[in-house]
Amino acid sequence: MFKHESIETNSAMLIVLTLVAISIGGLVEIVPLHYINETVEEVKDPVTGVEMVRPYTPLEQRGRDIYIREGCYTCHSQMIRPFRDEDLRYGHYSLAAESKFDHPFQWGSKRTGPDLARVGGKYSNEWHVQHLKAPRSVVPESIMPNYPWLTQTELQYADIQDRMIALKRVGVPYSLTTVEYEANVKRFGEDVAKTLDINTAENNLLAQAQKGNYDGNAGGVSEMDALVAYLQVLGTMVDFKKFDEDHFIQFR
Repeated sequence: MFKHESIETNSAMLIVLTLVAISIGGLVEIVPLHYINETVEEVKDPVTGVEMVRPYTPLEQRGRDIYIREGCYTCHSQMIRPFRDEDLRYGHYSLAAESKFDHPFQWGSKRTGPDLARVGGKYSNEWHVQHLKAPRSVVPESIMPNYPWLTQTELQYADIQDRMIALKRVGVPYSLTTVEYEANVKRFGEDVAKTLDINTAENNLLAQAQKGNYDGNAGGVSEMDALVAYLQVLGTMVDFKKFDEDHFIQFR
């Protein structure tokens, strides 16, 4: 057996042993990838056969941009681990498929605040608006900053098509052509495919904002509209009630 001192004082030996350790670690990570066909679960509706996990709509995507801009990810993770305590508190553990259109993903590891992977639908729009404006008015023990300007700031969306085109280049299936649109109809269903059409992005954004009225103010579209729209979709795409309890274990 080598003594630590003899290794640490012999630079050549230290380099060789370091490379050996890195090589072993690398092989442990890389080799298994050659023996599996897919690292992302297939999540399709058992009845219709369409994919449940879809890209974000233009409004939701702008809300996600604001979420990142305001640094929400520094205190909130979006990754429920497959442990019983997390399942009881947050719901079904996160699937890889739920993040496949996220650039960048928001898994995180810091939980100053609770995990938000399944916050969608848990609270009303009004609750989210009040919580963002004055967190301690609804959660007295919260240390989250106030974000009152979100309701007062008009959402900038003139470049939404450019943003979607940029995401399309890294693999998000937004459509520009008729062929791509038809492919999305088969993949996600017609209603979803319409929201993923880059050519009608602005109209889709305005229509969702008007219908959802997320900030409670029907006049105009605020950054609060977009952020709440994003929060309300988190964790809602997969209907786990349609699958057997152990269905997704086969992908782990």
